[in-house]
Amino acid sequence: MIGLFKQKTPVNILFVFILGILIKLPLFKNTVPAPVNEQSALFYKEIISFLNSFGSNSANLYAGLTYLILFTQAMQLNKLMNDHRMMQKMTFLPAIAYMVITSMIPEWNFFSPIILINSLILVVFSSLFKLYNQSNVKSNIFNIGLAIGLCSFIFFPSLILVLWLLFALMIMRTVRLNEWLICLLGVTTPFYFYAAYLFLTNALSLESLFSSIQVSVTIPGRSLWLAISSFLLVIPFLIGGYLVQDNLRKMLIQVRKNWSLVLIFLLFALFIPFVNNETSGFENWIMAAIPFAAFHACTYLYTTQRWLPAVIFWISILFIITFQYAGPGWG
Repeated sequence: MIGLFKQKTPVNILFVFILGILIKLPLFKNTVPAPVNEQSALFYKEIISFLNSFGSNSANLYAGLTYLILFTQAMQLNKLMNDHRMMQKMTFLPAIAYMVITSMIPEWNFFSPIILINSLILVVFSSLFKLYNQSNVKSNIFNIGLAIGLCSFIFFPSLILVLWLLFALMIMRTVRLNEWLICLLGVTTPFYFYAAYLFLTNALSLESLFSSIQVSVTIPGRSLWLAISSFLLVIPFLIGGYLVQDNLRKMLIQVRKNWSLVLIFLLFALFIPFVNNETSGFENWIMAAIPFAAFHACTYLYTTQRWLPAVIFWISILFIITFQYAGPGWG
């Protein structure tokens, strides 16, 4: 199976789609949106309100929409890594790695603001990777900031990614104050227009424009199933990290910088779930699936022991199916 996805053939798009459905079948009967409360961001409230307007069909709509979003993100990540030569060979390994990884945690298959944000994050990655060779980058940098600003209207703690953008600009380009200001201008643009709307409706206040930021450490429930899924996420990630490091000397400088951005993003993705955390689940951790899938794909591709990728892949599939039908399931 891994050998099949190592080939860059269009038919693999269909195989990824079908395999994704097979390992996510419980999604189509158990999907529920993340709860909406007063702390939910504006755009997310509006999206949920619109989807709920379909009445009794909304449950099926959430399921189908969630799967299409995850599949589209898998294709986005795959195109991102192939277009920017993140690996030595063009494959569909990033796509299948993303579908498998997101199947290991039930909450990563429920409609939530973070799932929506991941699509924008992948767009931001694509734009950041292009900065290194561009001369006229002002419009691109503005759009990158604008995307993060829009993310905060879906899930407000994602505004912290502004710090990641500043790190990214330092890595991809020499420090230019005007470019940083353009980036911040893009981030603040959605807030400017929303503030104008609130002003015209006599509802302008600091609380309505910005949510409070609180960091709290909430430890989710521990179980053997969680320990196994964590093991299957972390071990291939560490192997992939070692293999990427081992192959850095064969990569272009731009590709090395790209991998640095992915790794720094992972640190922020692991921190954001602790900001304004109101849940005891893992839905806010799905942002980390992007860098995890990138490194898992390298484990599948670079490992010299041909049996190891197959073992990792099939053990992951076996765990997912066992979790769904013999374990606690996705209910």
